[in-house]
Amino acid sequence: MNKYLYMALMALTMALVTYLVRMIPMVFFRRKITSRYINSLLYYIPYAVLSAMTFPFIFYSTGNYISASVGTAVALFAAYKRRSLVTVAILACTAVLCAEGILLLF
Repeated sequence: MNKYLYMALMALTMALVTYLVRMIPMVFFRRKITSRYINSLLYYIPYAVLSAMTFPFIFYSTGNYISASVGTAVALFAAYKRRSLVTVAILACTAVLCAEGILLLF
């Protein structure tokens, strides 16, 4: 019986937290935000958070910092040249595979 009560409390807690995350901004920001600074800050927050969560794990994904750096450099260059997401991923994976193969030779 206790595990069902625990699961119900966890579901209630998750629902409450999810609701609060969506409700609190609406309570504090009732009017449209007209500040260019705050608008630009709110516009770039998702990109910054995604980068902060993703970028460190890129260097731990291969177990070797050199091959991870090569893959990252190739991915950044391909993205800078406006290649598609699939192309960037394939080029980065190929670069990591080649770098790992070259590192095994040494």
